[in-house]
Amino acid sequence: MKNQLYVNGVDGVIREATEAEVKEFLGRGTAAENLDNLLLKTDSYKLSHHVQYPEGTENVYSYFESRSGAKFHDTVFFGLQAYIKKFLIGVVVTQEKLDQAKAIADAHVGPGIFNYEGWKYILEKHKGRLPIRIKAVPEGTPVAVSNVLMTIENTDPKCFWLTNYLETLLVQVWYASTVATLSRDNKRNILNALVETGDPAGIMFKCHDFGYRGVSSDESAGMGGMAHLVNFMGTDTMAALVYAREYYGADVAGFSIPASEHSTITSWGREGEVEAMRNMLAKYEKSPLVACVSDSWDIHNACKNLWGGELKEMVLAHNGTLVVRPDSGDPIKLLPQIITYLGDAFGFTRNDKGYLVLNDHVRVIQGDGITNETIPQILEVLKKANLSADNLAFGSGGGLLQMVNRDTQCFAFKCSSVTVKGHERDVFKNPITDSSKASKKGRLALINENGAWATINEKELNGRKNYLETVFENGELVKEITFEEVRKNAAL
Repeated sequence: MKNQLYVNGVDGVIREATEAEVKEFLGRGTAAENLDNLLLKTDSYKLSHHVQYPEGTENVYSYFESRSGAKFHDTVFFGLQAYIKKFLIGVVVTQEKLDQAKAIADAHVGPGIFNYEGWKYILEKHKGRLPIRIKAVPEGTPVAVSNVLMTIENTDPKCFWLTNYLETLLVQVWYASTVATLSRDNKRNILNALVETGDPAGIMFKCHDFGYRGVSSDESAGMGGMAHLVNFMGTDTMAALVYAREYYGADVAGFSIPASEHSTITSWGREGEVEAMRNMLAKYEKSPLVACVSDSWDIHNACKNLWGGELKEMVLAHNGTLVVRPDSGDPIKLLPQIITYLGDAFGFTRNDKGYLVLNDHVRVIQGDGITNETIPQILEVLKKANLSADNLAFGSGGGLLQMVNRDTQCFAFKCSSVTVKGHERDVFKNPITDSSKASKKGRLALINENGAWATINEKELNGRKNYLETVFENGELVKEITFEEVRKNAAL
């Protein structure tokens, strides 16, 4: 069968490859090797940028920020260390990877475009390590929008082009930062409700990550799930545990409990639903918590007549707490009903704040339709019904890990300073069509005075603390942060 490989020729015409070109292209590395090649982790157009800067350019300095217009006032910066460890540290340029990248780039954008000599210089002069310096605010820190979060610049004048070549990869920190920011806002809303109507001590397990199956990739699950664990300790996204351990030295960053799904309940048949429920209590009789989806057919009947009737004594005799999970319907209407059904069956107590709390043997978790918008609405409905937030935990999937994008917090990466023939000059953009896209000028510092963040020029520090710390330099992670330190920085 003929190999249908097409290339971008010297004349810019896309044509079928010759046998020699096919051999050259296919002989340069396996798919796995190419996927691990930093030289290929950039936008195609950046392959051509090394000749577009002014002649004599020696330094390119860029920054990363969450611009005005973001959904949340503060942005929790998180995820950089994971990307540094995964992609940037140590020897990242080898002759094999250089040849792989050249073969692909030649076929993709045309021969002679790829900066072979520039990468060859890094391989020979720097032994394959990146001559780059990255400064960043300590991870987990909530910083008011419109402030610098990270800066990057080359440390070798001949590698000025490398700074923005790495933009594509580094901007992806937006995802973990956005999930950490959204999750922290969920935490704030739930904590406020607990302070008013219940016990704030339970906050760390009040929002559970249900998002693994809904994300776009396993890496999204790891990065996004780990970002959620900056604020909470409940998760069903096991990839998050691996990422937190691998990149931030966490032991076990999150926890889960035995729980059913519809397949394990409906496999008993509708007439066997109560036996499926009984089986859950029996199989996990020593578990402190066990969750059971209860809306396979009739959530009202399940709460009033099954859990609250036929299985009531078994629930009360159970070693721990049954967590009832509805998975359909309008939670704003349904949850006060369900909690009331369970209260009628198992009893309420009134806490010292005057709100009703279910018997300790039973609680509810809502995992359907949970977003940053619905959580406060549900909590307010419970409060109006005189029901404590202690009665309920939330599970969030798409609303936690998927309903975000780079524009949620308006992230941008821009060049703000260059040095050309020994002369440093400010660089910025200020389009008349959109003032919100105006960029910052010069070399930047981040300060905090009386709790207020501000971005200033480095020359204006005058002894004040710059919260941007060097974390990566010349191929090495020079300042490592632990997961517990990240959590501490993000704490409310």
